[in-house]
Amino acid sequence: MKLATLRTDGTTRAVRLDGEELVDLGVADVGALLARDDWRELAASADGTRYPVAGADLAPVVPAPTKVVCVGLNYRNHIQEMGRDLPEHPTLFAKFADSLIGARDDILRPGETDAFDWEVELAVVVGRPVRRARGEEAEQAIAGFTVLNDITCRDWQFRTREWLQGKMWDSSTPVGPYLVTPDELPGGVRPALDVKLTVDGEVMQSDTTGDLLFDPVDLVEYVSTVVRLNPGDIIATGTPGGVGHARKPARYLTGGETVVTEIEGIGRLENRVVAEKSA
Repeated sequence: MKLATLRTDGTTRAVRLDGEELVDLGVADVGALLARDDWRELAASADGTRYPVAGADLAPVVPAPTKVVCVGLNYRNHIQEMGRDLPEHPTLFAKFADSLIGARDDILRPGETDAFDWEVELAVVVGRPVRRARGEEAEQAIAGFTVLNDITCRDWQFRTREWLQGKMWDSSTPVGPYLVTPDELPGGVRPALDVKLTVDGEVMQSDTTGDLLFDPVDLVEYVSTVVRLNPGDIIATGTPGGVGHARKPARYLTGGETVVTEIEGIGRLENRVVAEKSA
């Protein structure tokens, strides 16, 4: 199944993709859907109001997750381009719900940064509460996958040893368009998918999720050891090589560009970068 959160008539609705239509599932958004024990059955069988896919205004696939945990340095080529050694453990940081935007929303580039960068990522969406999950329990906790662009203010990221302040800027992180359940993807809960990011049509990143050091199941196990994972929580699995910061010379988003972030079998985000003024 492919599930999304649709904005319509001043509210949101959880929907299922059915050909060229989106079928209302009777709940407010995908996060509210996943909070139900019977979400799979409901998502598969509901037959509510239908909306056209063409022109649909999609919100972040989960508009208000209780947490967004992100993983840095998880593709070998990206680790190498950033001049670092392969890590023994996942490198974790966080984003917040206010950072998230929809599949075609504008990315707001803060006036306070001179180093605004892109990062295509496969994101895990959690489908059940878990703590210290292992093996099959971790696998079953994965509701599906979506696309995330981990936009980063590099100058703020590297002000200190902690990355959070470079990663959590308001209205900067597209996520969507769909949550795709593992049964629809080659590799299931460990999918092998092509990922790509372009800026104004120029390919900046192109790789496969098969190059991940820590796969989605590893990450659910690791993160749930530290903190409880709730339905709708998101784990962004890291980005491959090709980020602007590592280029010679470095390249950054200044405003006016169109960034397309896509993953095979899941969908694409298409977002315009809009420069904000600093306070």
